Amino acid sequence: MKKELMLELLNTKQYKQLHTLLMENNTVDMAYLLQQIEIDDCAIAFRLLSKKKAAQVFSNMDIKTQSQLVELFSEKELESLIENQYMDDLVDLIEELPANLVTRLLKHVDENQRQVINQLLSYPKDSAGTIMTTEFLSLKKETQLEDALNYIKKNGNHCKSIYTSYVCQDKKLIGIVSTKDILLNDENKSIEEIMKEDFQYVYTHTDQEEVVNIFRKYDLVVLPVLDDEKMLVGIVTVYDVMDVMVDETSEDISKMAAVEPHDKSYFETSVFEHAKHRIIWLLVLMFSATLTGSIITRYENAFQAVPLLVSFIPMLMDTGGNCGSQSSTLIIRGIALNEIRFKKIFKVMFKEFRIALVVGVILAIANGLRIYVMYQELNIAFVIALSLIVTVILSKLIGCILPLVANQIGLDPAIMASPLITTIVDTCSILVYFNIAVHIFNL
Repeated sequence: MKKELMLELLNTKQYKQLHTLLMENNTVDMAYLLQQIEIDDCAIAFRLLSKKKAAQVFSNMDIKTQSQLVELFSEKELESLIENQYMDDLVDLIEELPANLVTRLLKHVDENQRQVINQLLSYPKDSAGTIMTTEFLSLKKETQLEDALNYIKKNGNHCKSIYTSYVCQDKKLIGIVSTKDILLNDENKSIEEIMKEDFQYVYTHTDQEEVVNIFRKYDLVVLPVLDDEKMLVGIVTVYDVMDVMVDETSEDISKMAAVEPHDKSYFETSVFEHAKHRIIWLLVLMFSATLTGSIITRYENAFQAVPLLVSFIPMLMDTGGNCGSQSSTLIIRGIALNEIRFKKIFKVMFKEFRIALVVGVILAIANGLRIYVMYQELNIAFVIALSLIVTVILSKLIGCILPLVANQIGLDPAIMASPLITTIVDTCSILVYFNIAVHIFNL
């Protein structure tokens, strides 16, 4: 409804009412609203916002809308936009924009900003340096709290977070102090008297997943980032971490579904791109499954002697695949939460073995009784029951071992999820099944 009203106000040039309508929303909702209309209309509505508000709305837009707006902006508007953007948001924009638009933006960046941008762009992908912001509050230890509070009031607008100030000596971080402590203590005290010297920090090259784990473990709102010489170069905020968590989760879900991860949304990705991201793993898994087919062919004589054996193959393969997927999913989650590490592999295997034994026996009894009642074949019931127990044990052990091994050798454990585990377990379950059948029936 707001979209239709917004278009009506634009068409009738009732800009004052349109401004009022936009200001009823927060910056995130404003960005979403403006993305729903044609880019020319979006640019008109965007220009009705104050410079600071416009910069906040712009940073919440998708890259497609941002690129189109940059193309439409005048040089003066670009200069204003850059002045009101946080440095990390500006770097993210520069990374995504086409080269010709980046050139236009950089014309309005001064030498100091350019150095910061180049520095941020030089950090390894998915490191703390790529998600940090360089705008933060820095204090000296001898500063009195009254002066510190005035400093925060004066400079807070230019910082992404004012919850914490950082105490530096010769650019090296020696302590932190919260704004709350500054407000609640005697204004005649110095920063040194109330600052904390025991604090968490990361380095610019720290992996962003480790940054997320530190935020989660210590319930942080902001985290300082140091360079190799322990000099404070930036901070990571909880807002940055939430974006990382979404990205990392999306990547893991894609890998667990045997899809190559990518940044575009579902509808922004073309049919050809979707196919390209999926086909590689599908080919790998398809050709891997030929091994299962060759094993079945090898036991053709067993089929001829006891044709009923064939009908239980899908059930055994599905059960094994499901059991392996259950274990791998829980282990991958445990690795992500730092609950499970490779050094605990034997403890994990022992636990999964016991779980598999309980589950396998229950499934074996249920299926054994069902088969005996339906077919009156005690030997087949025994073969299926025994095959189920062994298959479940193997599946759960494979499901817990592979993610841990992958993580230990530097691979993403998410790749050892359902599709790959299922393919491996299918082969193992067929081998187990026919070997047991051959020995029971003396084929």
